[in-house]
Amino acid sequence: MHFPEWLRSLRSSTGLKGSESEDLWSLLPSLPLSSSFSLLPSSVLGLGALASITAYWLVTRPRPMRPPCDLKAQSVAVNGDPSCRRSAILKDDTLLEFYYDDTRTAYDMFQRGLMISGDENWKPGQPYEWISYAEVAEQAQVLGSGLLAKGCQPNPEQFVGIYAQNRPEWIISELACYTYSMAVVPLYDTLGLEAMVHILNLGEKSFTLKYENENVSHGVKGEAFITSDIQTAYGYFRNALQCPLTTTLYGTAAVSFAAQGHCNNVLFIYPGKPKGAMITHGNIASNTSSVIKILEIQQDDVSISYLPLAHMFERMIQVVSMFCYGARVGFYQGDISLLMDDIKTLKPTFFPVVPRLLNRIYDKILGSVTSPFRRALLNYAVKRKQAELSSGVVRNNSLWDKLVFNKIQESLGGNLRFALTASAPISPAVLSFLRATLGCLIFEGYGQTECTAGCTFSMPGDCSTGHVGAPLPCAMVKVVDIPEMNYYAKNGAGEICIRGPSVFRGYLRDPEKTAEALDRDSWLHSGDVGQWLPNGTLRIIDRKKHIFKLAQGEYIAPEKIENVYMRCVPVLQVFVHGDSLQSYLIGIVVPDPEVFVDWAKDRGFVGSYEELCQNPDVKKAVLEDMNAVGREARLNSFEQVKDLYLHPEMFSVANGLLTPTLKSRRADIRRHFQEQISSMYSKKAY
Repeated sequence: MHFPEWLRSLRSSTGLKGSESEDLWSLLPSLPLSSSFSLLPSSVLGLGALASITAYWLVTRPRPMRPPCDLKAQSVAVNGDPSCRRSAILKDDTLLEFYYDDTRTAYDMFQRGLMISGDENWKPGQPYEWISYAEVAEQAQVLGSGLLAKGCQPNPEQFVGIYAQNRPEWIISELACYTYSMAVVPLYDTLGLEAMVHILNLGEKSFTLKYENENVSHGVKGEAFITSDIQTAYGYFRNALQCPLTTTLYGTAAVSFAAQGHCNNVLFIYPGKPKGAMITHGNIASNTSSVIKILEIQQDDVSISYLPLAHMFERMIQVVSMFCYGARVGFYQGDISLLMDDIKTLKPTFFPVVPRLLNRIYDKILGSVTSPFRRALLNYAVKRKQAELSSGVVRNNSLWDKLVFNKIQESLGGNLRFALTASAPISPAVLSFLRATLGCLIFEGYGQTECTAGCTFSMPGDCSTGHVGAPLPCAMVKVVDIPEMNYYAKNGAGEICIRGPSVFRGYLRDPEKTAEALDRDSWLHSGDVGQWLPNGTLRIIDRKKHIFKLAQGEYIAPEKIENVYMRCVPVLQVFVHGDSLQSYLIGIVVPDPEVFVDWAKDRGFVGSYEELCQNPDVKKAVLEDMNAVGREARLNSFEQVKDLYLHPEMFSVANGLLTPTLKSRRADIRRHFQEQISSMYSKKAY
């Protein structure tokens, strides 16, 4: 037998295929063998070497992860109706209410984490100072006793507001309420005075905990402002809101603990005209259990808390789920500009994130690659990693990770196992790129406060993009007809509706709004438009709530258009506006300060960032770029903006143009730019 034939037979016997066998061939040493290995003893040595190499490769080669279900059929039609689906993880149509028999409330989850962690103080003396579960439980009991002494009643009708940035005391206060069956009312520190008073009135018998922006060493006893009088609170918030909170807890600080309590309801308030979404502990248990079933959180996992604790995404995915396993949660310093420094110090394994931040990371990576050679190397390395991902292999120890992606991964601490993005759509290109470069699982989810957080979630091992995953085990999801937008359930598209144990009870003392959200069959109507894909996942394709008509009768979904324009290189933020009295759209655009000057210079424009924003020729160039991206995305002509205003200041939570979850406050943006909007519409029609 000649050597090549012998190798082919060995390939066949070892089961190696295609590129795998070619890689093995490249590992073979240049041995001086004759064409017939059976004639010389050296051929035996070659066979032994090859066998050793083969054995080593088989043992060390990366293994694809095993997904929890068939990735080609991630959801199952309910009662034969393909427009209504549930998770393929479930054995039948019975939705998941709890994962463990002893974790049916937030109190149970804390007890489980406490039992696992014991009195352990996590690695004292490091940059992050850790507080044990046992210490937090004790502090929560002390604070809860203090609330009772102040006149709080230990029942679900007692509302306690928490007004602070992310910090240990926020959670300890929540635990104190749960310990004595009181309902928590998280308050955003950017809600505004009028909204604060509305919330206090809505809660009637309410107390408020507010933490000052002073350094705290340990505990919360005596450090909270407590009021049960609405007028006193009115004056207090009026003064407090004049000086925004910038809480820092011993420099870089953290805490590890979990929630406890037996109360029936948790009241969550979110931006806009404040509504009290009544979230039960049953809602929390079912939603958390569904996430746990997919994520496989471990006790040694570490997460960072920087997204608003008043929002259900932060509360459910990070805090409750992590605490159930006795894991650790570290808090950022309170300054979002220092977040990357906090991440490097904490070295989290779990990173809850929003698309806006992932886009910034993506832009930073591409912006740091200046030479053609380095860019070519990066692109090739990304393609090789993406090829691995397509076969189910997720790792951060490949040759490409060590040569190309190491610094990128170290910038996020170097320990990431998984990240979760939600709250807004993310570009498929960005998601695919970061999955390769970060070397970790990046899940995408979809949901809202009214279904406790998420209702769909992408599966481990699924590297596809352009969807938000399949229904969580706690939810049935269906699409219903929207005739005015030409979406029909028979075609697999329509308004997304959710039903199951994670759906809220309704809005506190607001039956009218509750009836708008929940129909008679307990389906929650989301206002978002989705489409079922052949693999059983859901794609978000439109928005029902913010649609409007142009003068010629065409329906417009501005958020869909904004998501397209966000792919434009010079655009950091964009707001698309139109109304029924006008026949065309206009836009407010915030250029990306990190690339805008260079982008303009490449096109012959020179000036500072602010000067370029005022240059009408630069505006025209940006508009042309946006329209080109729009055409590529197949936007209709009437969906393209015809004029725009370049604004040099970012929309932010601080200036009131973004919600704490970084979504546009559309009404506030319209009011803020009314002068510019009127000016653009005063020009001749297009």
